[in-house]
Amino acid sequence: MRMVDLIIKKREKQELTKEEISFIIEGFTNKSIPNYQMSAFLMAVYFNGMTDEESTNMALAMMNSGDVFDLSSIEGIKVDKHSTGGVGDKVSIVLGPLMAACGAKFAKMSGRGLGHTGGTLDKLESIKGFNIEMSEKDFIKQVNEIGLAIIGQSDNITPADKYIYALRDVTGTVPAIPLIASSIMSKKLASGANAICLDVKVGSGAFLETITEAKKLAELMVNIGNLAGRKMSAIITSMDEPLGNNIGNALEVKEAIEMLKGGGPEDLKIVVYEICKQLLIAAEITCEKEAEALLDEKISSGEAFNKLVEMVVAQGGDKEVILNPELLPTAKYKIPFIAYKSGFIEEMDTEQIGVAGMLLGAGRRTLDDEIDMAVGLEFVNKVGAYVNKDDVICYLHANSKNVEQSLKILQEAIKIGKNKRVLKLIEGVIK
Repeated sequence: MRMVDLIIKKREKQELTKEEISFIIEGFTNKSIPNYQMSAFLMAVYFNGMTDEESTNMALAMMNSGDVFDLSSIEGIKVDKHSTGGVGDKVSIVLGPLMAACGAKFAKMSGRGLGHTGGTLDKLESIKGFNIEMSEKDFIKQVNEIGLAIIGQSDNITPADKYIYALRDVTGTVPAIPLIASSIMSKKLASGANAICLDVKVGSGAFLETITEAKKLAELMVNIGNLAGRKMSAIITSMDEPLGNNIGNALEVKEAIEMLKGGGPEDLKIVVYEICKQLLIAAEITCEKEAEALLDEKISSGEAFNKLVEMVVAQGGDKEVILNPELLPTAKYKIPFIAYKSGFIEEMDTEQIGVAGMLLGAGRRTLDDEIDMAVGLEFVNKVGAYVNKDDVICYLHANSKNVEQSLKILQEAIKIGKNKRVLKLIEGVIK
């Protein structure tokens, strides 16, 4: 088998076999296939696509390039979720405790934030002492005992995906939907869950800007998961404004705590509840009609909040920070961003809002950048709200870094006009 023949085969829009795809992934991982040949193959995929079976075989080959977690010793159905990346997305911190309170096993390996999107691990590390590193044995033990754990991914999970993504990044092939789907699903399949719900973001704060693209990606990932023997679902959610009111690590943990105590913004609750419903049904815990009442009961009884406390304690965190969120890191300054005229907030460039938070120190340009856990943005008004001139739209929680630059970005990112716009938060559910 020669790589050049497989490049030509894909160039000519022919379907590759499982063995041929395994040959490509293994060869590139062990460096017997050079970058220039892999680049040619990726460009052929970009232009000619892949069948669902090809994409599944690529995901499985990348999964098998490194560590694959065996969670069979965890009792019951193991559930997981994945978000394609957004601004203000603290869903996992709420969803995990809720799922555990309902009797599911939430076994999640998460990532860090990069660019304008936030990472769950960074948010959890704003809790003093919280440890995201854990052996597979301890991970399994914790999920069996309390029903949930959220940890960092193993360095050796899907190394092929890391190498391929680095090449896609410099060859203009990042937007190829079969490559995106294979990349995401290789990591999810390697994490070992039986049932997975995907939150596919679409809009100005997502890397997919049209519903057509988001639906295509969601359907492909669901098909890959189903073909690989997993119970799959996906929801398509709007990222034309931040999710919830807070952006920034400690600020988002505070908001997650607020929701688990029965408060919090409505849009966050809608997204969390929809993902919970899909996973509860997949785990055969409840039916769709009864799911919302069960979730309400677990929050009102305090069971879901108590599960967050249990997880924090189990992973070395200070539970007093959860019981008293004012102990979380706090910025020195709270600076208002005010409306420059009266009218409805018609539009938000969510990506630029995320960048404004990143510049304050809430995110990172590169993986080596240090994060300021205390800083971020707190919105008072979002799309559809009417504001008078000089009303506060949001507050910047800052420690003096790049405040003027962030204010300038917000001025350009938030459009005020005459029309009241109502956003549709959930654009669809794929099963």
